[in-house]
Amino acid sequence: MPFSKLTSVARHLPGQCQVCARWPAQPICADCARRFAQPRARCGTCARPLHGTRSRCGACLAERRPAAIETCLAAVDYAYPWDQLIARFKFRQEPALAQPLATLMLEMPQMAGLLRACDWIVPIPVAPKRLAERGYNQAWEMVKALRVLTKADCAPGWADALRRMGEAPDQHNLAAQQRVNNLKNAFQVNALHAHRLRDAHVLLIDDVSTTGTTLREAAEALRLAGASRISAAVFAHTAGG
Repeated sequence: MPFSKLTSVARHLPGQCQVCARWPAQPICADCARRFAQPRARCGTCARPLHGTRSRCGACLAERRPAAIETCLAAVDYAYPWDQLIARFKFRQEPALAQPLATLMLEMPQMAGLLRACDWIVPIPVAPKRLAERGYNQAWEMVKALRVLTKADCAPGWADALRRMGEAPDQHNLAAQQRVNNLKNAFQVNALHAHRLRDAHVLLIDDVSTTGTTLREAAEALRLAGASRISAAVFAHTAGG
């Protein structure tokens, strides 16, 4: 049997839940998904958790400039057990965790439609030094997993549409204003193929959003290159971001 068919078969075999370690189970068992991944109301612009009946958060309502990102989705809050799973995914050489994360993202009602409606699915890039150390970009692993899970019934992925400039400090250790300063002009469009972005609808993918600075700066770079619409989807959003 060809290797591609073997991996396809293996994907549907029971394994161990990556949260509770129950065996046999899918990568995220149904009990853990029900317990820790319940849908909740979120701001339609930045995906911050909402309380009450509003459709947008106070920060987005107070913003005077047009939003760089039209729609943002988040599957879960950045809290236990997802914070630990993301740490394994990013820092402990477990790129295969992209598949269970992408599976939960596809549970969001708007996600499948957004994947089909956009022209390009673009990962948030990591800095060259960090990419060399880690060996993979976790956001690109998520894009690939989304395409596999949807059987490519979605827009094409574009791994290097954006480039991360410089070697800025990790965002997760910085305060809100430091994040803004850290990422100013941090992204650049791949100039060789920038024409592909003209009038395009781009879907940005990342693992976590905190203040939304990373997504906004990436979106600004895409708009400067001619993209007409920017949407975003992340696996997790910090509750206080």
